[in-house]
Amino acid sequence: MTSTNLSFFARFFMAFAVFFRLIADATFAGGVQRLSAGEKAPEPAPAPIAKAPVPEAPKLREAQTDAALQILGLLQREGRLIDFLSEDISSYSDAEIGSAARVVHDQCKKALDAHLSIERIRSESEGSRVSVPKGFSAQEIRLVGNVLGEAPFSGSLSHAGWRVRRIELPKLAEGHDVNVLAPAEVEL
Repeated sequence: MTSTNLSFFARFFMAFAVFFRLIADATFAGGVQRLSAGEKAPEPAPAPIAKAPVPEAPKLREAQTDAALQILGLLQREGRLIDFLSEDISSYSDAEIGSAARVVHDQCKKALDAHLSIERIRSESEGSRVSVPKGFSAQEIRLVGNVLGEAPFSGSLSHAGWRVRRIELPKLAEGHDVNVLAPAEVEL
């Protein structure tokens, strides 16, 4: 608070207002008494921050892992994805990594295409201006950056997103352990 030289009438009206507040508000009166005794004024409490309403937390359920492990096993079997990702590539040249990545990419894409139909959530080109309507699905569209106000929103598409339209996984034999993504191989 900055100190200013108040006019006579401003001081008169302030004294009048303070007089009635002293009578009506015991806490205020105690503060005035402490100030008149020479005590330092306490630091003001921070103003409460208005909080946006918190949506109700979704009910959680256990995810079924068999299908996820089966897909990971297919990507390993067809494209050796886990082998590629587990390899320490720091000693390889960019050309060597690039040629290995091309093989892994082609084989993993083939495995995905054989068992899943995957499509883009947004059809616009990345970087283009898009509109996000009121009532949009927060599972399909994630707003990033300076999100203020309510929908509709307008922004730049940084990623089109993906969704699965169809999934057809091979049936599992009774007793098949999906945790074994790729068996160890022993050549005799």
